[in-house]
Amino acid sequence: MKREDPRPRARASLKDVAAALGVSPATISNAYNRPHHLSAELREKVFETARQLGYPGPNPIARSLRLGQAGAVGVLYPEQLPLAFSDEVTAQFLRGVTAATEAAGLGLLLIPAPLSTQPEMSTVQKASVDGLILYSISENDARLEAAKARQVPIIVVDQPRQANLPFVGIEDQKAAREAAQHVRALGHQHVGILGFKLAAQTEVGWFSPQAPIAGTYPISKARLQGYLEGLFPEGHIQRDQIPIYLCGSNHPTSGLEAAHQLLDQHPETTALLAMNDRLAFGALMAARERGMRVPEDLSVIGFDDGEQAQQWDLTTIHQSSEDKGRCAGEALILALQGKTPPLEHILPTHLKVRKTSGPPRGN
Repeated sequence: MKREDPRPRARASLKDVAAALGVSPATISNAYNRPHHLSAELREKVFETARQLGYPGPNPIARSLRLGQAGAVGVLYPEQLPLAFSDEVTAQFLRGVTAATEAAGLGLLLIPAPLSTQPEMSTVQKASVDGLILYSISENDARLEAAKARQVPIIVVDQPRQANLPFVGIEDQKAAREAAQHVRALGHQHVGILGFKLAAQTEVGWFSPQAPIAGTYPISKARLQGYLEGLFPEGHIQRDQIPIYLCGSNHPTSGLEAAHQLLDQHPETTALLAMNDRLAFGALMAARERGMRVPEDLSVIGFDDGEQAQQWDLTTIHQSSEDKGRCAGEALILALQGKTPPLEHILPTHLKVRKTSGPPRGN
């Protein structure tokens, strides 16, 4: 009995397919890269012969090198990748980006925050992409300069704004001010804020009334400033009257722990302003654990308005993260086509009042 040769067969090439059909290699190349140059009948013969010989088609790496194009765009994500799939707002944003890039025949590469903070170690330099979307990264993120050094089209989303780089985002300070004005109009005088760190080095915990609102996270600064302006419209902001707790992450457990800390030390609090919905969900869980009624004993207001906010009946600031992603994707595609995208695209927001906010008891 004849034994089979265990060595793998050599992979069929484009020239092998051409020889089998008695045509030129250019004809086979056209079947894959310029199908309109061939009749439908000839294209089918090429593909059938390729299948029989085991030819997988043109090498995508070689093709990208030849054309000088990767056929994909990159999204610089501020966290490690698992969070991109658990955070509803990020998922909506990426859905919007892919709606735009897929329509243009482009793939999508997610570039997470590197374990190393050194730019030369950044995955940005290694990413095979034609353009980049910077999604809510800090002002001192090492990948910012690494991205600029790539000299590819760049779109900034949310933060940080950069001169001469197209920006897509919302007016965070104005939106936060509207949420705080709602709380004030309801009659709340004892309000707490559940915020994010203002910079990577900011301590998690209480925010000192004497500390300046400064740091490398523009969104955190803008929302905090907006909340304070809405609570003190006369302009005399008395931060010592407002307990502010800065959370280490945007996970609901951070909001849960922060709400307990704030309510333990300030039991007179009747309303909480959270910098996003996930922190607000944690605050709602804390209220439930403490036996507090919402909104009779405690009003909770969030920021983002994803599908889960509707399920929780959460009063929150509405923004469309999917539209934001789509606008960023479309702007990048314009730049890749050699056109000039708008330098700034500000999306609308509005307060969505639901069942987690109401007047304090006695009003």
